[in-house]
Amino acid sequence: MGIYRFEEHQRFLSVMIMMIISFLGMWYWMENDRDANSVSHPPHANKHIISNGPQTIPMNKTMPDIGIAPHDRHQMLDALRWAGPSQPVKNLSMSTSPSNTYFYIPGLQKSYQVGEQLYVTVVARDYQQNPKQYGGDFFQAKLFSPTLKASVFGEVTDLQNGSYSVRFLLPWAGEAWVAVRMIHSSEVVQVLKKHRESDSDRVFFGGTFVGAGSNGIVQTQTMECNAKWDGAGLERIRKGTCCCEYQDPRTGEVWLCKTPKTLPCDALVYHHMGGYRKQLTPFEAKLMQTKLTNIWIKGKESKIIILPSNKTVGTTEKCRRGLQTPVPAGFYMRDVWTSLVCASSHYNSLAIAKCLKDRQIYMMGDSTMRQWFHYLEKAVPTMKSMNLHSQEQAGPLMAVDAGNNIVLHWRAHGPPLRSRKSPMADLHYISNEIDDLAGGPRTVIVFNLWAHFTTFPLEFYARRVARIRQAVLALLKRAPEAIVIIKSANTSYKDVFGSDWLAWQLDTLLRIAFQGINVAFIDVWQMTSCH
Repeated sequence: MGIYRFEEHQRFLSVMIMMIISFLGMWYWMENDRDANSVSHPPHANKHIISNGPQTIPMNKTMPDIGIAPHDRHQMLDALRWAGPSQPVKNLSMSTSPSNTYFYIPGLQKSYQVGEQLYVTVVARDYQQNPKQYGGDFFQAKLFSPTLKASVFGEVTDLQNGSYSVRFLLPWAGEAWVAVRMIHSSEVVQVLKKHRESDSDRVFFGGTFVGAGSNGIVQTQTMECNAKWDGAGLERIRKGTCCCEYQDPRTGEVWLCKTPKTLPCDALVYHHMGGYRKQLTPFEAKLMQTKLTNIWIKGKESKIIILPSNKTVGTTEKCRRGLQTPVPAGFYMRDVWTSLVCASSHYNSLAIAKCLKDRQIYMMGDSTMRQWFHYLEKAVPTMKSMNLHSQEQAGPLMAVDAGNNIVLHWRAHGPPLRSRKSPMADLHYISNEIDDLAGGPRTVIVFNLWAHFTTFPLEFYARRVARIRQAVLALLKRAPEAIVIIKSANTSYKDVFGSDWLAWQLDTLLRIAFQGINVAFIDVWQMTSCH
């Protein structure tokens, strides 16, 4: 996805793979853990969860039909609510200014000790230097040391009055600096919410039909395609001559394409990304200017001194399914991630091969999951890539280590998928893939789902997640020894098509949907946010 510089991305991949290996390395312990419903995964770390006004999240229509209980549905709604202006903002000067917004450390001390908590206050102001009276700004914060190459994630709590509290754990001794950046103003968040629910067709797709025309000559016709959904602008594709519908019999998902002029609907062969429509008003475009987005804000005091203490920051708990993700989930020291979830280790190539021996690993999701596949493929020297003559961005991809009896799979999730030209037949829904696996003690499933859904309504995404949840529950019922690992969303883009705020909302929903289920979560959000 081009999110990171190459060197940084390789480090992230290494950290992620080590976390996966740590879960697999505790296999003997996990073999004796049969309770598939004994644990929970908390909602996302950023506590922007109280709204001073209603937020439309229409998820009541489909949730009861696919296994999301009313209690969990209400928890989703509560976690996804977001503060904002009590009335429309029509002037840029009334929005939050990153240059006028600042942070300070209340009661700044000469020194702190390892293991203590540091609290920072952020004060939001508009372009006229007026303090904001409502919350809803989207911040990310970290504590870091360039000398030690250390950093840790900061938990942001919206106080609903224009101020925010940021909590940091102090995990290392030495100097440290506070850094806070405003990803989006509260006014921009309202723009993102509006367009998510009103013009999901701002990302559109293409379908290529191939077949013989009336003259017998093979021809191709490319038509616009998208998900079938009532509302959010997705109904606009059905205007005029329309439409070829393709319903998956198991998930109920419907993909549709405009009817080709001379070819039948069953001539659809290929899928590809169509393009982007930027449907912002002139005022919305001003609010979302690059120079006002993802800006580090100034601090009255940002440096602190941390002294050693008798407290040990870390955990000795074995990595297993179902562990809760604390905040912070870990920290970087000398550019190496130390997990606070469980006692993860770092493995060389031989140790990785030994851990993966006699296993089938099924990876499903987007390009970031595909990068994990390629990392493992290269990390084990005896792993050989199999040429399946498939499209790289859609898969399927496969690598085999015959000596160690390791089979590694990757394939993209089903549409929507922003990919190059790929056979429609290769686009499989994750839930169907899981349903088709027998499972067992040598089966490992790793998946993610978010980047290609940021422009779609929450209900659309919730339906997809709920169907995967059903498939995972069924798998763990028939094969409780199977390992299921979920990769969280990561920070990435800041625009109307893939903003961090949109990703944050999807990630929050995903975590709540899988709480109480015996799966392992790898929190990439905190890692990428603080690095």
